[in-house]
Amino acid sequence: MSNPADFADADYPADPYPGARPGYSFVELGGSGHRAHPAATASGWRVGAECLDDWLSAHRAEPLSRRVPVLAYGSNACPGKITWLREELGLTGPAVVLAARCTGLSAVWASGVRARDGQRPAVLVSAPGVVENHAVWLVTPEQRRALDECEGRDVRYRLVRLHGPERVELEGGGLARDVLAYAAKGEIRRPLLVDGAFVACSDLDQTGARELVGDPATSDGLTYTEIRGEP
Repeated sequence: MSNPADFADADYPADPYPGARPGYSFVELGGSGHRAHPAATASGWRVGAECLDDWLSAHRAEPLSRRVPVLAYGSNACPGKITWLREELGLTGPAVVLAARCTGLSAVWASGVRARDGQRPAVLVSAPGVVENHAVWLVTPEQRRALDECEGRDVRYRLVRLHGPERVELEGGGLARDVLAYAAKGEIRRPLLVDGAFVACSDLDQTGARELVGDPATSDGLTYTEIRGEP
């Protein structure tokens, strides 16, 4: 590809959790990323002057129509984390990560910490009236299986299809439909209640989050269908 990269993954480190992220839609491959823009192309997106599907085809990758939307509300929108997924869990192919405005959903701190580094991860809850900026990964089946392994599917998190009053609106205004997400399953990934309230990740950084003391919530309030097997 002739267009220069807009960033290197190393510009957005994964530590401290949830890591840094560009704040716009991008595609990532080979340790670097390119901004993606909504456009009047066959795919609805472009990279540089090129239709995103053409860019993906040039890299022998699946088009958008063969990818599944997965909400990235924790570290998975961080380019440095994507590098980690490639190095540690064998993630392959271009990553397509689209900026999203989420209404009625919130990323909050979980009740337990990660075994590998003691950092407190995020978990998703229903939050009527709340608007937060997250991202949607458009993943291939192979990429989703890498995410399954990373998230501890069926142990720490369950893979669900969201359905309810919540909205996930992509950059450019289009609604993301049939969005999958990783929701809490094991107790250590249940939302943390401090004085009876969730603590939004946007309100407290990792340093403060690690000092929180509270109780696991019994419900995240989400309306969803759990996915068994392949979506």
